[in-house]
Amino acid sequence: MKIAVVTEDGQTISQHFGRAPYYLVFTVEGQSISRRELREKAGHRDFAGEHGHHEHHHEHGHHHEHGEHGCGAEADHKHARMIEAITDCQVVLVRGMGRGAYIAMEQAGITPIVTDIADAETAVRAYLKGSLTNHPERLH
Repeated sequence: MKIAVVTEDGQTISQHFGRAPYYLVFTVEGQSISRRELREKAGHRDFAGEHGHHEHHHEHGHHHEHGEHGCGAEADHKHARMIEAITDCQVVLVRGMGRGAYIAMEQAGITPIVTDIADAETAVRAYLKGSLTNHPERLH
């Protein structure tokens, strides 16, 4: 089994799925972590061009005008690109993400879990023990 964690530093779970530049992928055999691998992840910086932060806010406003944040054909394409690096994973752990990205993960066959645990390995171990709480109310 493979569990991905969105991260900015390779150790902690990022609070924002779209901004995180990496996935830390844990390969699990039984209840043991047998391997860790840092993979690049497409994110807002890849879609925003030179005006990254400005474009990001424009994108948020655009989606709110048409219903839920992070939904629609353009968002679906971006989410698919963000997911490409972890199609071999069964679970992804995040501390925050948009509802559209959450749904895209589910549609890709990857179980997204929104956790309040910051340390990546601690969260993975909690998942393996069955004690990790999902907080979908934190979706935005």
